[in-house]
Amino acid sequence: MLGFVLFLGLLGFGFDYFYLGLFEDGLYFPLGTIVAIIFGSGMAVNSYFNGAKSVLSSTGAVPADPGNPSDRVLLNVVDEMTIASGLPKPQVYIINDEDPNAFATGRDPEHSYIVVTQGLLDTLNRDELQGVIAHEMSHVRNFDIRLMTVVAAFVGSIVLLSDLGRRSVRFGGSGRGSRSKGSAGGILLILWLIGIILAPFIAQMMAMLVSRRREYLADASGAELTRNPLGLASALRKLESASAPTASIKRGSAHLCIVDPLARNINSKEGFAAELFGTHPPTEKRILALNAMAYQYKGATTSA
Repeated sequence: MLGFVLFLGLLGFGFDYFYLGLFEDGLYFPLGTIVAIIFGSGMAVNSYFNGAKSVLSSTGAVPADPGNPSDRVLLNVVDEMTIASGLPKPQVYIINDEDPNAFATGRDPEHSYIVVTQGLLDTLNRDELQGVIAHEMSHVRNFDIRLMTVVAAFVGSIVLLSDLGRRSVRFGGSGRGSRSKGSAGGILLILWLIGIILAPFIAQMMAMLVSRRREYLADASGAELTRNPLGLASALRKLESASAPTASIKRGSAHLCIVDPLARNINSKEGFAAELFGTHPPTEKRILALNAMAYQYKGATTSA
């Protein structure tokens, strides 16, 4: 989170230094830096309070219907995992999409939502559904829902500021601070311009790094809740084998989902490129980790 704030400050500082003439002509107030940080933080605060409802609206999610048999099974499983986790019961929503997927959102356990697609309910058996819901409840328990909502807001603000910076360079002409500042100033200018160009990619990679780590932790925490790691492992296999993207879930919410709703090949690979650009860890690695947990549980039970 500090990295995002520093990145915002860097974009604002460059504007101060090269366009407003910071440290010259008696100007020592970093207006652009402060505005950039306030802007990004303001978007984060707004997302903190309103982000969950925006996500639900954008996906077309509707509350689960207790009168619908498949929805009733889902609600029963959520009740079970609520008791197991000791958390307040989240609100449960359904997306009318055939591709199986799920995510959690909100700002804290008292204001949390679990969302699944109709395809998930049609694809998974009860043990697998229990594993997925435990995974999402773990995101709530670990406060990942708050973290990823705020991170998404920071990414959006960095993208907006980067776009404004590029426009100012292209159309803004020379500012009062754009005169020559020597070799050091030239190097700083080049670094700032590179930062403006690469800011959306760097911010997105930072968000992806956070998302991948939280997915591994939620898998482990979910298995802890169900004491059945193989249920989640089996669910992940089915979700991975579904080839179609989840059309109702857009790019801005992709990092929230249990598997990549955009069905990008990069998430199934390993290596440097996958670490940089993948929103989710490789499903096979997640399944291997869950199988290892199941082996440990089995060994502990046998010893007992």
